[in-house]
Amino acid sequence: MLNKLWTATSAYFLHPIQFVRAYQRSNLRPDIVAGLTVAVVLLPQAIAYAMIAELPPQVGLYSAIVAAIVGALWGSSNQLHTGPTNAASLLVLTILLPIAEPGTSEFLTAAGLMAVMVGVFRLVMGLARLGMLVNFVSDSVIIGFTAGAGMLISVNQLRHLLRLDFPSNPGLIITLRDIIAHIHAIHWISLGLGAGGIVLIAIVQRFESKWPAPFIVMSVAAAIVGGLGLDGQGVEVIGQIPRSLPPLADLPLLDFELITQLFPGMLAVGALGLVEAMAIARSIAGQSGQRLDSNQEFVGQGMANIACGLFSGYTASGSFIRSAVNFNAGGQTPMSSVFSGIFVLAAMFLIAPLAAYVPRSALAGVLMVTAYGMIDRQEMARIWRGTRGDAVIMVMTFLSTLFLPLQFAVLTGILLSFIVYVMRTSTPRVIPVLPARDYSHFAQYSDARPCAQLAILDIFGDLYFGAVNHVEEAIHSHLEENPGQRFLLLRMVSVDQVDISGVHALESIVRSLRKRGGDVFMMRTQEPVLNLMKSTGFYEYLGHDHFFSYDDAIGHLFHHILDPVICIYECEARVFEECQNLPKRIKHPVEIPIHTEMPAGHVAGVTPQELWDELHSADPPLVVDVREPREFKRGHIPQAESIPLFELLSASSQIPHDRPVVFVCRSGRRSTRATYLLTNQGYTNTRVLRGGILAWETAGLLEAVDI
Repeated sequence: MLNKLWTATSAYFLHPIQFVRAYQRSNLRPDIVAGLTVAVVLLPQAIAYAMIAELPPQVGLYSAIVAAIVGALWGSSNQLHTGPTNAASLLVLTILLPIAEPGTSEFLTAAGLMAVMVGVFRLVMGLARLGMLVNFVSDSVIIGFTAGAGMLISVNQLRHLLRLDFPSNPGLIITLRDIIAHIHAIHWISLGLGAGGIVLIAIVQRFESKWPAPFIVMSVAAAIVGGLGLDGQGVEVIGQIPRSLPPLADLPLLDFELITQLFPGMLAVGALGLVEAMAIARSIAGQSGQRLDSNQEFVGQGMANIACGLFSGYTASGSFIRSAVNFNAGGQTPMSSVFSGIFVLAAMFLIAPLAAYVPRSALAGVLMVTAYGMIDRQEMARIWRGTRGDAVIMVMTFLSTLFLPLQFAVLTGILLSFIVYVMRTSTPRVIPVLPARDYSHFAQYSDARPCAQLAILDIFGDLYFGAVNHVEEAIHSHLEENPGQRFLLLRMVSVDQVDISGVHALESIVRSLRKRGGDVFMMRTQEPVLNLMKSTGFYEYLGHDHFFSYDDAIGHLFHHILDPVICIYECEARVFEECQNLPKRIKHPVEIPIHTEMPAGHVAGVTPQELWDELHSADPPLVVDVREPREFKRGHIPQAESIPLFELLSASSQIPHDRPVVFVCRSGRRSTRATYLLTNQGYTNTRVLRGGILAWETAGLLEAVDI
């Protein structure tokens, strides 16, 4: 087993080797073109997003280079692009502000260490094959958090747009208060550059949406500042960017005090990034047709962040914008992301002097436009119109992002997702259904009259410990509303899992109905569920003849289980196809005690062959057929006398006390009732034909037909 575990684990780390060996040269050109296209978007984003986290621009560039290359080589998606993101950058700022002052070496160290911690967290999730956990976090968390983060980024960047001098704070109320307090100190040239950048982006996107508007704005703004010397007039610029490879960082990997301080925030960043990355990867895979390995993607995200932290970067995650650009530019394999990192590295050496003149107010304008795009109003409206649970998750996450520390906002959204999931799975729908009008399938009819004896319930969900109470209460509630339904048919086609608590609940329902003289039957039970029922003994407890396929359930129950007395004399509904041949209900002067129970062993019986022999003896018994007249005419025992059950109950004096009497019906149920009732009236000479006319026909005995 250890050998298998080692093989599986090593396969995750050897993924780049497998990818390179399988790489086709025909993909090289489209991957290079896509990588260059993404790099044009990545370069300004890396600088701008580092600014959100109050980190130097080179830290964002280092992360862009390292994360793009490592994330692509160890990841699963062909088009997912890993690097700095706006929401994660804001989250990083929120977590680091209470620990260190922006601009200090301690702040950079904490950012790098947190990236390594996030990477280890994601790597462990992947190696432990916990990729499926992401499926339990609603997309509403991402939508709500991203919208809230967009608003926070917009407000936070007003400080740089207006060039106001006060400490950075991710809190919405505090930042607005500080802006109002310093509004008199607006630097108008900076405001003009930032506002001009916003207008230029709007113009470019209006007339040529494929052009890299942020790159154009930053280039034009840098040229204006450098050409006019505006940096000497109070315009703040990002400054010199080192022309070097990402240097190895000296991180305090054993500083447990700092690790403890970063740990809660690390969980939020790690979880948010995984959900974000997998949501993007699934979205693009849905268009490309690629099959994803979520565990391998977790490993890729983990390796990317560990590498970012070790090489002077900060936390990275999947970016929807860059991934979409990569896909639309024709990127065929992860090499397109690798090339984007290489092109950004080359750009650091080529355009570093020009980048030094990029004004921070222009970057703020770019970020405010980006932040505005983070508020997906159309998707928020869809969620609002959808389920209540998704709407609650989105609204609560959005409000928590605005008014709570961001790490707690993320964890709040994730926790709400799990709560909603548990609530949904613990309350499976239990719906009464009836055959459709054409009897081809079952459907829910709120206005239709149900069968008087048989309840058919569809269970939509698993019967596990968290759901069994709800299912059991729903079934008992239905049976209390319909006391005549002593038989229950459970449609199990939508039940994929049952645990021991579910088995106990089913046993309780069976005991309850059997005490009332009824029983439980199951239809279309899934194979895994059936196997568990067999292994726990429930299959034998219920009886193998209580499990049916779709086709034979109703027919068997109608002909062998349901009481025909009720079907003929009491029930006005004709629910099943088998009911259509029944006569219309006739009002009778005598009330038929249809719910009288008949204890086993209290009714004497005779086999078809024994009755045949007696009928051909010197003293034959009187055979009374209690079926309806039209049933009698189709076929009956030659010497039988037709006395329908309702007539027999109103005129039982027709039955002699001094001669053996055998009651006959189709399967033995009506004749058993008649025999039992007359026995209670003092008759001692009555018996029933076991199995009824069906048994008589099976025995191949002579049958008379009225023409």
